[in-house]
Amino acid sequence: MSDVSEHRSGRNDGQPGAERAGAERPIRVMVVDDHPMWRDAVARDLGEAGLDVVATAGDGEQAVRRAAAAAPDVLVLDLNLPLKPGVRVCKELVAADPRLRVLVLSASGEHADVLEAVKSGATGYLLKSASTEELLDAVRRTAVGDPVFTPGLAGLVLGEYRRLAATPAPAPGAGAPDAPRLTERETEVLRLVAKGLSYKQIAERLVISHRTVQNHVQNTLGKLQLHNRVELVRYAIERGLDGA
Repeated sequence: MSDVSEHRSGRNDGQPGAERAGAERPIRVMVVDDHPMWRDAVARDLGEAGLDVVATAGDGEQAVRRAAAAAPDVLVLDLNLPLKPGVRVCKELVAADPRLRVLVLSASGEHADVLEAVKSGATGYLLKSASTEELLDAVRRTAVGDPVFTPGLAGLVLGEYRRLAATPAPAPGAGAPDAPRLTERETEVLRLVAKGLSYKQIAERLVISHRTVQNHVQNTLGKLQLHNRVELVRYAIERGLDGA
């Protein structure tokens, strides 16, 4: 694969990432890694599995430029990049387009790296020791908004959510007379998100579709003026919604 395959056609801007990555077309993926052989191998595996690899990049600055042009649904991102570190790339791109999903694929399992990636907007974190099947599953789940973590790291991230909630920050609209009100179902979904359940697990628990769970989460984010799952979980924990 060449170092770049930029596709400027792209997103249905009226739809969130989960719907853009639906069954009507392949998931659009961009692979960012500074090791050419590894980058090309990952891109090849994803392409052979039917995903649409719309671009690759070998450094952080290149990644930001090419992602803006290629409009991927999922960014498979290494953290250790020249010119601009992966966490900066993640933060900038997610800020520019909150619909973008980022799956970090890293050799590092250090807790500090995992937490920094999540705080920067990453949806998931997978170690490079993962199998091809695990990577493919992770990309597909990331595309629909599920948090995906190498076993052992999910508990770490949820613990950090709780630590952050121990020093509450003012929530948008908190205390205001016109504070947004969630429906009973939105609150129920929010409670399960705060407990660390994936969208699939929430759908099974509530006997609703995966897409319905996504819609409830998107509606809740909009009402609360929050931007991502990290902020949503913190909001829920601050209000004790992660309890039994």
